Amino acid sequence: MEDNRIATHPILAWNRGNPVHVTYDGRQITAYPQETVAMALYASGVKQYSTSSRFYRPRGMFCAIGKCSSCMMRVDGIPNTRTCVLQVRDGMEVETQHGDGKFPDVQAAMKGVKEKNAEILVIGGGPAGLEASLWAAKAGADVILLDQNPKLGGQLVKQTHKFFGSAKENAGTRGVTIAKKLIEEVVATSNITVYSGFTAFGWFQGSVCAADQDHAVLFHPRKVIVATGAAEKMLMFKNNDMPGVFGAGAAQTLMNVYGIKPGNKVLMVGAGNVGLIVSYQLMQAGIEVVGVIEGAPRVGGYLVHASKIARNGVRIMTRHTVLEAVGTDHVEAAIIAEVDEKWQPIPGTEQRVECDTICLSAGLKPSTELLEQAKLDLAYTGELGGWVAKRNWAMRTSNPDIFAAGDASGIEEASTAMMEGKIAGLQAAYDLGHMDVPVEEQKETRHNLDDLRAGPFGVKICIGLKCVEVLE
Repeated sequence: MEDNRIATHPILAWNRGNPVHVTYDGRQITAYPQETVAMALYASGVKQYSTSSRFYRPRGMFCAIGKCSSCMMRVDGIPNTRTCVLQVRDGMEVETQHGDGKFPDVQAAMKGVKEKNAEILVIGGGPAGLEASLWAAKAGADVILLDQNPKLGGQLVKQTHKFFGSAKENAGTRGVTIAKKLIEEVVATSNITVYSGFTAFGWFQGSVCAADQDHAVLFHPRKVIVATGAAEKMLMFKNNDMPGVFGAGAAQTLMNVYGIKPGNKVLMVGAGNVGLIVSYQLMQAGIEVVGVIEGAPRVGGYLVHASKIARNGVRIMTRHTVLEAVGTDHVEAAIIAEVDEKWQPIPGTEQRVECDTICLSAGLKPSTELLEQAKLDLAYTGELGGWVAKRNWAMRTSNPDIFAAGDASGIEEASTAMMEGKIAGLQAAYDLGHMDVPVEEQKETRHNLDDLRAGPFGVKICIGLKCVEVLE
């Protein structure tokens, strides 16, 4: 079988270790210990993981971070397993899942439910969750940090570009470097306990249930900080569910976390900062970007990012959209067209673009499922990406024991997420009576957060915040 792993990269290197072997539909697949099941299969050329339950259409990876159902397969007898967040094990048996799948094998049943008390439970190990855990722990609180991915870091672990802003916002530092530093601090902090690979899926009368492939744990926290990040939005076009249609963040995960090519010829849809940055990162990984299309009349991201990819010969086409993904069981091409002032395709402008991958950079929506289960007061604001929890300046929601931080509280930059996590962590510790909380540190962070939002890209954020921030 083919091997789509990246051999060399100008910034990144992958210590893959000794190979292990996984059985996929009766065939042996070579994998590496740090890979997830979906990544190992994709690296070996497997693009289809399941078929849909109603029309039995092919399904492949879309988000690559456990936010959707596209990569669900039967693993070691357990159906509906999100293979993008499950690490491989030698001898693992993986099967393509057709429709709703079969009931699990008796021997695959989960081994009971454990219970665990916690002072502060942080859900999500991205930039907001890492900072919240660290600062709550520094204030003297005992912290449990959950993350459904096998590796901590969230979006930071795939950001190879250097941050903008001032030194206070890690300007000039790559996201992967920031992630490494924060993760090392978390691991070295004695009063932080990390549960990697655990998905928090239920809120039961103030307790949170989470599980990995083998175990379930019911956590009884005194305070909860929800830092669950965001999910990528889908665009509506024909065959948008075909394997080979990715969220742009999924392409980043494949390339920058696992060192796997998402494709050989990629069409990027969206010219905001994410679309532009990921396009350049694709080129860094040796992948051809056949074009970037954008429905708006102008590029939405920083011009410095647009200039970099333009200098490398990539055409950016504004006022264009994708109409169709062409192929049978995987993308073989895309049909694009110009759009008018009302964003409607202009007949006669259709053209076929040869590609094997379509990356969608259509924005993000906050992951608020747990906040909704907790029956918090939420408000819809398009400026922050959708439904978000109402909260005060300290990120405390309508339930005084629950905080929200990072993209789960509104879509912004990683620097903003880290500041919100810090504020929430300090406040949660203070509420529990830990008097080591540096009040001046919290005030300064809030001031820095306001400064960060004062620029032109922060205007719409400030409009959205007026809809959700509650004065006390």
